[in-house]
Amino acid sequence: MKHVPIRTSKRKPVNLSLDIGIVAAAREAGINLSQVSEAALRVATRIEQDRRWKEDNRAWIEAHAAWVDSNELPLERYRLF
Repeated sequence: MKHVPIRTSKRKPVNLSLDIGIVAAAREAGINLSQVSEAALRVATRIEQDRRWKEDNRAWIEAHAAWVDSNELPLERYRLF
């Protein structure tokens, strides 16, 4: 999977359909719809990318966990906690 940065300095105008009550309340509260939408999309995108990475690498994750269970972590004896 190619790494594509989430944040850039460029902006692209898009059309969104939002509940009119939410839009009115946000405007009344002085909330910037673009900033909040962008932040929410950034979080949702990161969560989905992480989910896909875990799914794509499930075999390695399970194999590594099994190895640690049977061999313990390298340098485990030096841990102070």
